[in-house]
This record gives sequence, structure tokens and C-alpha cells, in this order.
Amino acid sequence: MEVLVMRHSMRATALAALSIVLLALAACGVPPRHPSQSPPPEIRSADIERALRTETTLTFWSWVPNLQKTVALFQRKYPKIKINLVNAGRSRGEYARLRAALKTGIGIPDVAQIEYFALPRFAFSGVVTDLNPYGAEKLAKEFSPSAWDQVDLNGSVYAIPQDTGPMTMIYRKDVFDRLGLTPPKTWGEFVAVAEKIRKRDPRVFVTSVDPTDSGITDSLIWQAGGRPFGIENATTLRIDLQDRGTRRWARLWTRLTREKLVEPAVTWSDAWWKSMASGRYALWITGAWAPGVIEGAIPRTKGRWRAAPIPRWDAGKPVNAENGGSGVSVLSTSKHRLAAFGFARWLNSDPEAVRSLNTVSGVFPATTGLLRSKEFLDLEIPILGGQRANRLFSKGSTQVAKGWQYLPFQLYANGLFGDSVGRSLSNATDLDIGLRAWQLQLSAHARRQGFKVSAGE
Repeated sequence: MEVLVMRHSMRATALAALSIVLLALAACGVPPRHPSQSPPPEIRSADIERALRTETTLTFWSWVPNLQKTVALFQRKYPKIKINLVNAGRSRGEYARLRAALKTGIGIPDVAQIEYFALPRFAFSGVVTDLNPYGAEKLAKEFSPSAWDQVDLNGSVYAIPQDTGPMTMIYRKDVFDRLGLTPPKTWGEFVAVAEKIRKRDPRVFVTSVDPTDSGITDSLIWQAGGRPFGIENATTLRIDLQDRGTRRWARLWTRLTREKLVEPAVTWSDAWWKSMASGRYALWITGAWAPGVIEGAIPRTKGRWRAAPIPRWDAGKPVNAENGGSGVSVLSTSKHRLAAFGFARWLNSDPEAVRSLNTVSGVFPATTGLLRSKEFLDLEIPILGGQRANRLFSKGSTQVAKGWQYLPFQLYANGLFGDSVGRSLSNATDLDIGLRAWQLQLSAHARRQGFKVSAGE
């Protein structure tokens, strides 16, 4: 279960809602924080620095590739700290192991990588530490607003942002050139390009659509102006998959699937990567982290790709959304939270560290220092034919719309997606039918968790 991200809401509302959220989390087997895990009073910078100069071993769970090289930089600077780096699985795999460790009390890490959509679940259950007493709030200006919004829950900071995924469009320049097309700037142009592609080469689709992935659908709805999930007060959730932005997304993608302008396909599968390599899909709507993934998975397509802004819905100011990203949290059970915070802060804000994460591990940065640096902006990306695409990505991160929220049980919601909205995508039927089915399921589950539901069903 995921706990709702309630950005910039009143602290009083959050505290009132906390008791309900804790009940829901308890049902998922996530224990609340023990009173003895409260932070020590009057934490000073000197206390953190002293902890970093004291013999300590910290266990850090993360799935970031080649992370040991960045960790080695930290250990050179702070030789008294030994980092026990553990890949406990990616995303759900790590969270399952973390639940098991919390249940048994064995093998709990001091520090852990947690995706933004999952962070509130662990924050409000007390599994991860509020980092504000350690001085985290002073770091806010060092990160992009969209990254900081996802770790700042009602004025408490539960992770140091590590990466973000402002949405972008990665397209096959060779395919577009061969078919005499230019990248679409609006969603209306996107449909027109999709029609021309099918007419000029029936073997090619403008893109694929994943009927199993609620994450990309969430991002597209976010960018379309939809805000289907929210918390009204201490006892009431808003679940409205019929709001204006969500219906706008549904109308577009119903047309695309019905007219067979896009192809249903499971992203990341071997078959999907083969299609991506062959040019069966002319573009990929994704996060700014994608070029590194493409280069690692299908290096033979080097130079054939380019990046462009995600299509606009309106002719006015561009609006973007996030797709992916995570932060680094300190576990409340850690006996070394001062040192753990110092490590998390260094890893994700020190200029040398964030540069290493970006260049060695392919992490798209969350820090404004790197996002605005000439070195980053002028970087020529080989998989994109030498395009200086970081300029585009960095600008996109400033255009992310505010106000997106997740449900208190997001993993459960994600699991229902394939049998509701995903079925409509697969069968090329009206997506409104799938959205209504999803809403009924989510509303019923919310009530079973003790919430009232404010929106239509």
C-alpha cells in the first residue's frame, strides 16, 4: 500500500489524517515507529560531522548500477565510514524485502533508495525518518522543485532526492526522415503523424502502449491536467477517474488504440526491445532517464535517436509531468542516523557525487547545480547522435505541473490496472469503461480501509 502524497497541504490536515493512514499501513504489515526512534533534540551540523568522523558501518540498499564507484568517493572523504552496499532488488523487490526485514528485525538497512510514489507509505508509517531535524529543509533550494515536492510531505522531509524523470519524447530520426515526417509538437499533430506513419509504412507504429503499466498512464494523465486522486480531509479520499484531464487522456488514447495507430506491448520485454531496435516504434514517450537505458539495451541503434519535448495539449505554456525517480531515506530503526543522514546528504547533493551518479550510473540529476551547469547542458549524448539533449530535459524539469497525488494504496491500485484500464487498451475498447471499472475497484478498497470516497463511481 502507498500513502497519499499530499504536497503543500496544511500540516493540521496531515496530522489528522495520520491516524487513519497508520491503520491502513498496519493492515499491510508495516509497523509504526517506536517512540524511542524519535530524533535526538538540537541536532547541529557539528554533530553530523562528528558522526562522519567516527568508526561506523552503514548498510545501504540501492539498485543504481555502478554505484560502488560513487560510494568509493565518499569513503575516500570519510574513511571512518564503511558503506555496506546491497542490491536488495529493484522497486517492489526491495520493498518486499524491507517489509520482511522490518517484520523480523533482521537485516534492516540504515539507508535505502525509495521511489517517490512509494515514499509516503514508509514515511507515514514511521519506517523512515523525518530529516528536517537534521537540517534537510536547508537543502530545498539545491534541488528542482518537482524533485523536492516529492520528498516534502506536509512540511516533513523523508528522503534526499536522487533522480527525477521529466517526461520527454525520444524518437527515431532515421524512421522520421525515411517517412518524410517531423516530430509532433501537439497531441493533435501526434495523431496526424501516427496516421501518416501507418499509411506510409504499415509495419511501423508511432509508438507502443503498455496495458500493464499504470505508471506511464499516470504520467500522461498528469500531463493532461488530470488529478484523479487526492485527500479531502482526515477521513475522505477523492477518487475521480472522470475528471477533465483524465477524460482528455482517455479520448485521445481510445482513438489511437481503436484506429490501431499504436500497438499494445509490454514495455521492457525482449519482444518490445526487438521492436524498438528494428524501428517498429517511431518514438517513445518516457522519462529523461531513457537515453542511457536505450544505450545499454540496444547499443546498435546508436545515433539513430533524438529527443524532443513531449507534445502539448494546448497552444500556451508547455506543461510537463514526471515519470519515475527516487530518493534516499534514513531508516528510523538505524542506530547511526546522524552518519546515515550525512551519507544521504553527501550522495545526493555533493557536486562530485551527483556528477558521478550522472556520468557513471546514468542517473538523471535532481540538483539544480548540475541541471544548470554548462558541463551538463553541453554534453553531447552519443545514442542521440551527439544531441545536447540535457538542455531539453533540464527545461522540461522546470515545467512539471504541481498537484499530483497518489492513493494510500498505490501498489494495490497498480495491480488492478491491467484488468481494468489495461484491458481496454489491449482490446481497443472505450477507455472510459476501463477507467470506471478501475474507479469502482479502488473506491471499494478505500472503504475497506476505512476511508470515505468523495467522487463518483
